[in-house]
Amino acid sequence: MKSSKTILLNLIIFLASFFVLSHISGKVFANPENNYSIGKIDKKKMAMEVKEAFIHAWSGYKKYAWGHDILKPNTKTYYDWYGVSLCMTPVDAFDTMTLMGLKKQSAEAKKLIFSKLSFNQDVYVKNFEITIRMLGGLLSSYELDGDKRFLTLAKDLADRLLPAFNSKTGMPYQFVNLKTGNVKGSVTNPAEVGSLLIEFGTLSKLTGNPVYYNKAKNALVQLYNRRSKIGLVGAEINVETGNWVSDESYIGGGIDSYYEYLLKSWKLFGDLDCKRMWDSSIVAINKYLADSTSTGFWYGQADMNSGKRVSTYFGSLDAFFGAELALSGDIHRAEMLQKSCFKMWNLYGIEPEEINYDSMIVISPEYVQRPENIESAYYLYRLTNNPKYLQMAVTYFKSIMKYCKTDDGFTGLKSVITKEKDDEMQSFFLAETLKYLYLFFAPPKVLDFNRIIFNTEAHPMKRF
Repeated sequence: MKSSKTILLNLIIFLASFFVLSHISGKVFANPENNYSIGKIDKKKMAMEVKEAFIHAWSGYKKYAWGHDILKPNTKTYYDWYGVSLCMTPVDAFDTMTLMGLKKQSAEAKKLIFSKLSFNQDVYVKNFEITIRMLGGLLSSYELDGDKRFLTLAKDLADRLLPAFNSKTGMPYQFVNLKTGNVKGSVTNPAEVGSLLIEFGTLSKLTGNPVYYNKAKNALVQLYNRRSKIGLVGAEINVETGNWVSDESYIGGGIDSYYEYLLKSWKLFGDLDCKRMWDSSIVAINKYLADSTSTGFWYGQADMNSGKRVSTYFGSLDAFFGAELALSGDIHRAEMLQKSCFKMWNLYGIEPEEINYDSMIVISPEYVQRPENIESAYYLYRLTNNPKYLQMAVTYFKSIMKYCKTDDGFTGLKSVITKEKDDEMQSFFLAETLKYLYLFFAPPKVLDFNRIIFNTEAHPMKRF
């Protein structure tokens, strides 16, 4: 019978040999908690695969939705947001194809945009969505491509959106008619009030006209000035009265990009008022909304006046916050949060829209092609150079390819549990999701991360 020392020695030799052989043969070990491998990644190959995925998506759009807003890949048709086309997919996607070096596709998109796109339409559009997608897309396209027709379109659009700010408080109405300037929707949310300065401010810097910057910044300040005594904002506000309609506070959809633009407007423009507002807000966020549980580090919901926890929900939109924490210098919290976000992604192989993080039960099972989980991992990779975030990117991409690719594009899922597909290829899938995935693997020279700021639709703006 062998001695315990002999058995232990043999075990050590076996494990060491297994590790060496596995390394030599190119095998990698998986981290069961986080589901990412720790082997070498061929970044050039991965960048090409993401680029090919974009080409596949664009080809589907060309085939079945050309000149319209969004492709419906399963039914092989299209959808226009407001009944008339604003060429949303080509405008939203143009800077992505430019960064990817897709000259043929970008030439096609330019020709379509300049021949078809007109904002002289008698339709009510959502000011926030059109600003981040269309205005942001046009401005970024101008900065990357240099064609002044992009800037001309951006100015025309912004002028048509300006009446939205004509409320008693200066905070914008939800909807504005592009042709008449009429407005509607007095009850809105912090994200739609406070996520306009990057785009309108950039337009001011490029045109020399301060009106755009001043309107958007005033809206941001008016909202900040109505925060509660403990420093939180609520979920809904009336722009005519300035009164809160909902006192639930959180970092997710409806509030999310308000906080994002406080931080990024400081970084983009050097606006110290925005820095002050961010510095004050993040203290309240971390005090009342942050939540460390047995399942991870999260941000939940609280009453804006008392700070009392009201629910423990976290979703795909909340996942943006890791990027903001990282950009602000709080790498520790950013990494803890991203670990939780990756855990959420791996519950069913692709992230659900929302979970109860206390029980890890899915509340909203759909996957909407959102980029935020990927975005935060990208920021952490650029700021820490930790290869585990590159491994996360591989997982994200493979999940999307496995569950969302169709014969003529990509689509979301009605349920991450059943993997049943829906029938929309969101414009932000090309503008954000595929862009962040590509930038993970592309050479750093493609885009200097330290000289740009992304708007909330991932349109890069050059720092001023």
